[in-house]
Amino acid sequence: EVINVIGKGAAECWSINNLGPRIAKGNFEPGFFIKHFVKDMGIALKEAKLMNLALPGLALAYQFYMYAMALGLENLGSQGLYKVKEIHEQKKSRA
Repeated sequence: EVINVIGKGAAECWSINNLGPRIAKGNFEPGFFIKHFVKDMGIALKEAKLMNLALPGLALAYQFYMYAMALGLENLGSQGLYKVKEIHEQKKSRA
């Protein structure tokens, strides 16, 4: 229901409308692998650095996806980033 409400409002976007329902069903099958996304973001960050261009949003996203890779999630789809949140919360609740 939340996805339907958000997906029809000002926050409407392809990711919410297409990946949101998959996440809700626990479907993290790749459309685009995390490992390939990390590679592409790394290239973009390297090129930005050569141009003295700061991309803090991309740098932050890159860190989240690198953490996903460290957790062994590299073969999930980009929506697998939600699994990072789940794993992090599980670790916090055990501490």
